Amino acid sequence: MDNQILTQKIKKVIAGPKRIKKLIEKVAEQILKKHPILDKVSLIGIQTGGAPFANRLREILFQKTGVEIPIGYLDITLYRDDWTRITNYPKVKKTEIPFSIEDLNIILVDDVIYTGRTVRAAMDALIDIGRPKKIELAVLVDRGGREFPIEPNYVGLRIKNINFNEYVSVYFKELHQKDQICLEVYQ
Repeated sequence: MDNQILTQKIKKVIAGPKRIKKLIEKVAEQILKKHPILDKVSLIGIQTGGAPFANRLREILFQKTGVEIPIGYLDITLYRDDWTRITNYPKVKKTEIPFSIEDLNIILVDDVIYTGRTVRAAMDALIDIGRPKKIELAVLVDRGGREFPIEPNYVGLRIKNINFNEYVSVYFKELHQKDQICLEVYQ
């Protein structure tokens, strides 16, 4: 073989469908503790993993309160500071925010927070759309390792002591035909 490096992905499932549902319910409870009436609150899912999480979170909040809060989806591809390193032809997804964000309490929703760069890009994109009253952050998994001073307001699961070569991947049945949170290592 000519200088090929073979890599193998080792995957450890750390949460399945039942635990993911409980983690989303935990985040919903945290939100309701701070916003019991959900007045002027909106969810905006960061494409891609934040979208199904935001949808499920909205459904649980509706079940608990009977309030249908506005929901939107934000693509941050062109706001990333590393997109030129990833590809010369980025795949831009759809931003759909069918309401004014002016003076709303926006809860950005994402599946995993790591360095904080995705959230920084999302805030830049959001500010280009309008001026919310406040921006908060809800994540399903916080894996630590920040490079920016950004911390989530609402967290389902915190995982500590993850090495740089380990990744947390969230799989939603809406996107991947299964619900799993996995710790993945490439060797």
